[in-house]
Amino acid sequence: MATILGPSSAAISASCGSLIYPSSKLVIPSISINTGSCSWKKFYGGIGIQGTKGKPQFHIAVTNVASEINSVQQAQKLGAKESQRPVYPFAAIVGQDEMKLCLLLNVIDPKIGGVMIMGDRGTGKSTTVRSLVDLLPEIKVVFGDPYNSDPEDPESMGIEVREKVTKGEELMITMIKINMVDLPLGATEDRVCGTIDIEKALTEGVKAFEPGLLAKANRGILDVDEVNLLDDHLVDVLLDSAASGWNTVEREGISISHPARFILIGSGNPEEGELRPQLLDRFGMHAQVGTVRDAELRVKIVEERARFDKNPKEFRDSYKAEQEKLQQQIASARSSLSSVQIDQDLKVKISQVCAELNVDGLRGDIVTNRAAKALAALKGRDCVTAEDIATVIPNCLRHRLRKDPLESIDSGLLVIEKFYEVFS
Repeated sequence: MATILGPSSAAISASCGSLIYPSSKLVIPSISINTGSCSWKKFYGGIGIQGTKGKPQFHIAVTNVASEINSVQQAQKLGAKESQRPVYPFAAIVGQDEMKLCLLLNVIDPKIGGVMIMGDRGTGKSTTVRSLVDLLPEIKVVFGDPYNSDPEDPESMGIEVREKVTKGEELMITMIKINMVDLPLGATEDRVCGTIDIEKALTEGVKAFEPGLLAKANRGILDVDEVNLLDDHLVDVLLDSAASGWNTVEREGISISHPARFILIGSGNPEEGELRPQLLDRFGMHAQVGTVRDAELRVKIVEERARFDKNPKEFRDSYKAEQEKLQQQIASARSSLSSVQIDQDLKVKISQVCAELNVDGLRGDIVTNRAAKALAALKGRDCVTAEDIATVIPNCLRHRLRKDPLESIDSGLLVIEKFYEVFS
């Protein structure tokens, strides 16, 4: 490599390899800088840096590009981390094991389809969801792509990236942490789906698309707090994207589609309103959260919260070891998930439970199989047991049962009763 590119280029490629690297072979981009824009060009022997439009960020000398990039990126990451609001540690949350397990299983296998968290107000639903941010792993994305396209999966690629792959062009790849995007109740449809880029329309006279929250949430998590209070038109948008995995926008003569595959996490209080059954069925799992009744546990929760409010940094540091252990468990489970097996006999019994409970459709069967495998991977096993299924099946089926207004028993208990009847 050094004989082809020269010593300075070889040093640059060695230093920058951990930041951005091509999908197959090493292609080092050149830089094209003017006062208006900064763009990538494929060229051997130079280096490329993505600048902000209209604001060149770097004075470039080939001999010290690597050190400048490293120092600038580290400073940006450090500044961003310090400016963020401190998040309550996931490991510090007392109780609510059902909710925490559902969230962890969805991070391990995003194809489970998200989780709906319903329960009393003030039980830590939103706090628990936000605390998940620290545990999210890193994923490969195409550099500079607004849809976080997966360079290895055509189904998760935006149209522009797919065209580049078809033409045989090199993709610049980087690692980023999985996104968590909050969907506010008052959000407009344009902000959620995307809209026309007015700036480009006025300055350049072209129709361009400005991506919305669904684009940002692709391959990440979309968190909807108080989801049962969400406006119907936004519910329709979520239903459409959740069903197809794509978001299609028709605006002012522009028709554009982009991938919108996300883990949908919703939370709410059932006393404030019911959720539409169409949307409820889109959630892979359902967690019920109740108020802690044990006096000692309540005191512990109050004291822990007081400690966090007094000194967030010190409190977070005290749980650093536990958080890191959880991160390692999740990373290990994600890597071993594909090797986890489930016996044919267990698959048949899962489907038998679903059939005898009159569950509509086959989503219940699919999600239960996936959740049981994710739980086995989290426990470090490569084979699913009946105990794993017993743990997850109430959360996978309870929201799919038909409601009987005269039935006083909890739907989760109905699922458990039927499970033991079939599996015994």
